[in-house]
Amino acid sequence: MKKTIFLLSLGVFTMLAGERACGQTRGSDTFLKEKRAEIDSLDKKLFEVLGARERVVKEIGIYKAKNNIPSLQAARFQQVLDKGIEAGKKEGLSAEFATEMLNAIHKESLRIEDALKTNP
Repeated sequence: MKKTIFLLSLGVFTMLAGERACGQTRGSDTFLKEKRAEIDSLDKKLFEVLGARERVVKEIGIYKAKNNIPSLQAARFQQVLDKGIEAGKKEGLSAEFATEMLNAIHKESLRIEDALKTNP
């Protein structure tokens, strides 16, 4: 009986020591799983918002195509960039990140608008 308890205790100790050596415990595993699920949910919402934005871009692209307006409106993009950088700062994001993100979004928007002009 004592030997069984000793072996069980040794097994549990070894398992816990191994998890700690790897920097994991059952609590942190649960924490990470929950936080990763939260990130997955937020990522999904980000793409839903980006999809909604690009649907509006498509409407604008149709209007621009019908009225012979160039896709690139540099002054308007500068406004978007300035507002985005400011909004990003309020969320603790760097101006560099906000700029890169908005440039990527703008590039996709231009792609959508240009595609409408070639395939109306």
